[in-house]
This record gives sequence, C-alpha cells and structure tokens, in this order.
Amino acid sequence: MFLRTTAVIVFGLLLSGCMTAEQQRTADEEKCRSYGFTRKNDAFAECLQRLELDRRAAARENRYVDPFPPVIYRPVYVPVRAR
Repeated sequence: MFLRTTAVIVFGLLLSGCMTAEQQRTADEEKCRSYGFTRKNDAFAECLQRLELDRRAAARENRYVDPFPPVIYRPVYVPVRAR
C-alpha cells in the first residue's frame, strides 16, 4: 500500500510539474494518434476526453491519500522466562 501511494504521488508530481498545458495536450494527441485515431473526428475527441478524465480522477485520488494510515495490527513480543 505504501509503495503504491508513493508511486501515485511521484507520478502525479512528474506530470504536473514538468509539462505546460500545451505540452500536455500535445502529448495526449500523440497518445491518441498512437492508438490509431485521426484528428477531427469524434473518436479522437473521445480519446482526449478519456485521458483528461483519467488524469482528473488520479488527482482526486491523490488528494485523499493519508500519509499516516492507522495501524491495524502490531504484534507484541513477550520474552519467555527461563526456569
């Protein structure tokens, strides 16, 4: 869980800090073209929309990440006394 949370946070920081809106749009268009869609049609627009919705969902998930989750189980060590 911790590894997944850290990976999501790092991924979000990489996406948000390195690209301008124009660069992000260009990257999204390239990704949709790599899937085989061509510009100026409904399928291409839907591809761009899905990429944006995925990015927004990931951002919402990152907002609610608890850096200190509650401890559910912690074993207690009880030493055995020698007789």
